[in-house]
Amino acid sequence: MSREIELLTEIRDLLQVMAEPELAKRDAKMRVSLRDIVGSSNKKAKAVLLMDGTRSQAVIVRESGMDQGNLSRLIKALATAQLISADEKHPKVLLRVPSTFFDGDDGDER
Repeated sequence: MSREIELLTEIRDLLQVMAEPELAKRDAKMRVSLRDIVGSSNKKAKAVLLMDGTRSQAVIVRESGMDQGNLSRLIKALATAQLISADEKHPKVLLRVPSTFFDGDDGDER
C-alpha cells in the first residue's frame, strides 16, 4: 500500500472516531430499532456486524454461527425496519455502528 493511501486511511479512521458522537445522535432512532431487533443475542449481533454488503447470507451464516432460518428472519426484520439495503442476498446495514455497539460501550443511552 502506498504511503498516501496509508495516510488517507489513518485520517479517515480518526475522522470516524471524532464523528461517532454526532452520528449516534443523528441515527438514534435507527440504533434503538437495531438494538430491539438484535436483542441480547450474540450471534445476531455478530451477524449484523458482518452485514457490509460484501458477504452473502451463506458466508454470514458460517462466520456468525447462526443457522440459515434465524438469519433469514433477522434479515426480514431488518428489512421491514428499513435498516438494511434492498439486496437481501448481500445485506448491508444502512447505518454505521462501532464494533462495540452491542456491548453497550458506544455511549448511546437507551
